[in-house]
Amino acid sequence: MTFCLGMKIKDGLIGIADTRITSGAERITAKKVTVHQHGKHSLFVMTSGLRAARDKALTYFQEVFDETENFPQLYKVVNAFANQIRRVAIEDKPSLAEAGLQFNLHALVGGQLEGDTEHRLYMIYPEGNWVEVGDSTPFYIIGESGYGKPILERTLQYSSEMAFALKVGFLAFNATITCAVDVGYPIDVVAYRRNTYQIAEERYEEKEVEDLARQWQSLIREAVPKLPEEWTRRVLDKLPAGNTDLRGIPYAI
Repeated sequence: MTFCLGMKIKDGLIGIADTRITSGAERITAKKVTVHQHGKHSLFVMTSGLRAARDKALTYFQEVFDETENFPQLYKVVNAFANQIRRVAIEDKPSLAEAGLQFNLHALVGGQLEGDTEHRLYMIYPEGNWVEVGDSTPFYIIGESGYGKPILERTLQYSSEMAFALKVGFLAFNATITCAVDVGYPIDVVAYRRNTYQIAEERYEEKEVEDLARQWQSLIREAVPKLPEEWTRRVLDKLPAGNTDLRGIPYAI
């Protein structure tokens, strides 16, 4: 499985991708995000799904992208990549089906081209159709999405600062890696500040952020006792008095 998260906030874009590739009992590390930029054309592509389908679609897309350097707007790049996904699906779906495999390539494409009035983020489905990530729900996860989504829904807003978005994005990844064995370090992070046409990219090893994970765990443990307890008495007060242990000391309820 994969964890790829794209976030669109007022000041720019943040992308976080894990690097674990699982094939049977074999695990390897490989990039799941690519950056494409020249002049006032800056974008990144993140993918989840079968590695072979992903590599083939990206190879086809890179060829189209190199031959057509004057894409005016990002949605046209998205259409071009979607066409390559459809092309790979036509070529490979029958043989994949025979092997009992599903064509499940999803992609996130974010960035800003010279003709765009603002930075944009799109999610592409395996069928080649796509949706744009909007202001009301300013993120999308492809791959293992269930574990990290709750914290993003509770915290991330379009008005959030980039540092805040990166922090909660990491916490979403941390929740995922805690529960999903097929998502793993290192993580690749891409960042784009609106109207700059320059994407920054960084890789983080587990040891570089493990203290952050420990601090978050401690903060959760400290926060739980601070929640109101009155409502808990409705059920706990119905229990009989606590039993005693071997020393005659009552168990706490």
